[in-house]
Amino acid sequence: MSIPGIARVVVLALAVSALPFAAEAQPAQKRVRVGVLAGGGSGFHTGFEPFRQRMRELGYVQGENLALEVRNAEGRAERYAALAAELVGLAPEVIVVQGNVALAALRQATQTIPIVMAMIGDPVGAGFITSLARPGGNITGLSNQAEGISPKWVELLKEVAPASARLGVLWDPNNVAHAKMWGAIQEAGRAASVSVVARDGRGPDPIAQAFSAMAAEQIGALIILPDPAFSAKLRHIAELAARHKLPAIYAFRGFPLAGGLISYGPSVADNWRRAAVYVDKIVKGAKPAELPVGQPLEFELVVNLKTARALGLTLPSSILLRADRVIE
Repeated sequence: MSIPGIARVVVLALAVSALPFAAEAQPAQKRVRVGVLAGGGSGFHTGFEPFRQRMRELGYVQGENLALEVRNAEGRAERYAALAAELVGLAPEVIVVQGNVALAALRQATQTIPIVMAMIGDPVGAGFITSLARPGGNITGLSNQAEGISPKWVELLKEVAPASARLGVLWDPNNVAHAKMWGAIQEAGRAASVSVVARDGRGPDPIAQAFSAMAAEQIGALIILPDPAFSAKLRHIAELAARHKLPAIYAFRGFPLAGGLISYGPSVADNWRRAAVYVDKIVKGAKPAELPVGQPLEFELVVNLKTARALGLTLPSSILLRADRVIE
């Protein structure tokens, strides 16, 4: 072999032998730490898996380049402050949050870590952001409140229980989003010639007390306003509604799945999937203050026929034909 030929062989051998070292020298992909502060209930359990799936589609794999730190208050508002402080102490790149009370605690804990709202009602009215178009500060993401949804609950209940002259509303009077919904429900009630009565549902016992009071007041149907504390007690609420023979409507599908009569509202899964996109954008350098807050795009109507029969109701075809899911 000639000298040039030997040289080529030596160079090739050196190149091949260097390949493993070159591969080892590549920097490891950065692991992104994402916190999740959840209130629990169906708003979390229905949405969290779609969120994780969307994160995987965006290239984030738990245990490889993603560390998800989940803290779930399970409907207990007194736990939010400690869980928020715990998450902030982990210094995640982003924190995803479900529920207004959870976000209030998180905002107290940090004004610098980016926060992505997954399910928040009226974030402007609650003072979390400046506007939907330009939120400002460290908070962005998705609102779960859409114009016209509260009157829709009144309309649906009038179709389901047309003889009802009085509607009850289970709410948290300290929830700013609930206050806005309550105002819209009152206006819709006047338009439909029905009276509406609100009852405080906070705490373990007031829910049962609220149902007893509404039964005594001859409430004909009930609206349960969306709240993680109520979502965590969906089965209990559905049982109370059945016991008191009250047709009830909720914002999310978890209610009829737990034995309630009907739900109409934004798709929880879709909101959480879209929250993952916000996380991805922030990880890649976008500023929360400049990311417009999204509103619900998908809505779903779910009815439980078994519950309707137990309540002695015949659901009109106008509702059954529009339903996205009918539970037999």
